[in-house]
Amino acid sequence: MTVELARVVIPLVAGALGLVVGSFLNVVVHRVPVGASVVTPGSACPGCTTPIRARHNVPVLGWLMLRGRCYDCAAPISARYPLVEAGTGLAFVLVTHRVLALDAADGAIDQIGVLPAYLVFCALAIALSVIDLETRRLPDALVLPAYPLLAGLLLLGGGEANALLRALVGGAGLALLYFAIWFAAPGGMGFGDVKLSGIVGAMTAYLSWGTFLVGAFGAFVLGAIAGILLIVTDRAGRRSALPFGPFMLLAAWAAILGAGQLGDWYLHPGG
Repeated sequence: MTVELARVVIPLVAGALGLVVGSFLNVVVHRVPVGASVVTPGSACPGCTTPIRARHNVPVLGWLMLRGRCYDCAAPISARYPLVEAGTGLAFVLVTHRVLALDAADGAIDQIGVLPAYLVFCALAIALSVIDLETRRLPDALVLPAYPLLAGLLLLGGGEANALLRALVGGAGLALLYFAIWFAAPGGMGFGDVKLSGIVGAMTAYLSWGTFLVGAFGAFVLGAIAGILLIVTDRAGRRSALPFGPFMLLAAWAAILGAGQLGDWYLHPGG
């Protein structure tokens, strides 16, 4: 397989994988916040508890075939399910394309080697964003195991020592910053955000300091813009609490997928 063909085929395979992963993420989003197992029992209708048939459990297509309703009781099935599945598939394509396009000569990453780490981080970001928007929580059951898992995947990815050191410093530094904010302004930030910040810092800093800069501080910009828009449209007040996790993860992924180049330019304007 030629390099050019591989750059087309690999993202498409990743996209197909993303559809399947997205289906599993729907289970994670539904069960983890209530402490239920994501393994057993199998998927079932929340209304009549009838197990979902295999032919109806195909990502996106199953929901379309059912026209958004349970086959047995006709209860409506949230559009969130196909959106998460399709969104994860598309995200996996974008992430794979980005990782393959990164210039290894910059000393930042081993292109293919770290792809699993960033796909896992992508899936984690989607699940945590949906959960935080729905429940205002970032469950420890997802956040804490991600530290050793992502660290292991980055180490196995074969990146250079400088990139790994950057990840360690970036993760610790951003976690300390978030802890300081949490400590200085009680109630202004949830401790779940503090726990998540170390992952955001590490996964962005692994690529470059510019990516870290945009990913770390872009969250505050996005959060401020969203807050102002909600206040202007009378959907929230000045004291309304917004889930901050989605802004952290959106900024991180904007940086990883390309916006981090702005940070690199800022840090090295003549480079």
